[in-house]
Amino acid sequence: MCRLLGVVSTSPISVSDAVGASTLKDFVALTAIHGDGWGIARTEAPGRAPTTQVSARSALDDPAFAAATNDVPAAASLVHLRWATSGLAVQPQNSHPFLADGIAMAHNGSIKPMDMLNELIEPEIAATLAGTTDSERYFAVIRQHRRTAPTLAEAVRRAVAQLRGLYPEASLNALLLGEDQLIAVHAHAHSRLTTEDHDEISATDLPAEHLEDYFALRFARPDDRTLVIGSTGFGDLDWQPLPPECVTSVSLLDLSLHLVPLVAD
Repeated sequence: MCRLLGVVSTSPISVSDAVGASTLKDFVALTAIHGDGWGIARTEAPGRAPTTQVSARSALDDPAFAAATNDVPAAASLVHLRWATSGLAVQPQNSHPFLADGIAMAHNGSIKPMDMLNELIEPEIAATLAGTTDSERYFAVIRQHRRTAPTLAEAVRRAVAQLRGLYPEASLNALLLGEDQLIAVHAHAHSRLTTEDHDEISATDLPAEHLEDYFALRFARPDDRTLVIGSTGFGDLDWQPLPPECVTSVSLLDLSLHLVPLVAD
């Protein structure tokens, strides 16, 4: 499981400048639990495909993370802190965001068992997978739907609806960056922390939100040119809840939001 942070701005900006140094510091403090790797995807400007940078190190003591979040302006950025699911290796190939087909994706949740997930993936796409995570396979299902869906947001909605039927209790929360959009999946209606996860969080001094509403996503507008989407448990921005069980796309061109319920009308 993981923590997610997305930034979109009408003019290039670093993650630190977008959210503020104190909020970024709060985010990095989450490595007390989420220290099994980090990654960032960014789009320099509308019309450009995203690039990614990932590491299996903790963001807390990695100078590359500080440089990536403080020194590189972008039109949109997607940051991920990993808390590795038991049994999945801590290695760069398993660090989010994943990148393929001009789209980057990071996931917060656990999709088990993976057998059914693997069965959904066509051999051509399965051959492109680099790691062993359920999250990369979730992304593969989205990539498959993108072949026939009219938009990226609709491809995401179709994939989430398909997986929800097979995994009703899984958190499918995710951020995607591509096609001039930042897309947030807020889909965790029946997800719960395990007893082991609860105990591990309780042993730290992380904010109570981690136990009360771990899987929630929210958004904030620090100023009229910037929109931020993030997990719970960090920062003092004027956070507002994202609609539940919904796919929200944010345009890199004008920060407009478009919401699509997971269950289409």
